[in-house]
Amino acid sequence: MIRSDARENRARILAAAREALAADAGTSMNQISQRAGVGAGTLYRNFPTRESLVLAVYQDEVARITGTVQDLLAQLPPLEALRHWTTDLVEAMRRKHGLGDALGPGAHQAISEQSYGPVIAAITQLLDAGKKDGSIRPDADPGDFLHLTGALWRAASSPEDRAPHMLALILDGLRTHR
Repeated sequence: MIRSDARENRARILAAAREALAADAGTSMNQISQRAGVGAGTLYRNFPTRESLVLAVYQDEVARITGTVQDLLAQLPPLEALRHWTTDLVEAMRRKHGLGDALGPGAHQAISEQSYGPVIAAITQLLDAGKKDGSIRPDADPGDFLHLTGALWRAASSPEDRAPHMLALILDGLRTHR
């Protein structure tokens, strides 16, 4: 059992780290603890290393994004739910790009391994809903979709953000053409 104040401290640390590291990958652990309003001991008790903190920020974001699938499918047709979900994923990955600078190669591998399964499961749910209602072609594959959309968060966002147009092309390719 984790005490409520300990859960709140952990949540504040993650929120402070998310903001601080997105703005500056070089933010120190002390700056994060100050920003979170906790002592250094509390920070290090929750996250003994910088990489453990950055990994937790990534995991938290993946859990947030993958946790939206059911609500989106309840509110929108599958293809639109997929568009909204993918747009959220792209925005999150763009924000997290700076976090990647704070990690070593081993941590990059850990992030990939930990996030791949939940992200593929979320995409599978979205694609399966579209296959069921006939809006998404039956041969749509979650792994292919993830590889295609990987280009979206790497696409230049200025002078004009090309990601929405590229996503429209990908989704058009998924659409069942009658």
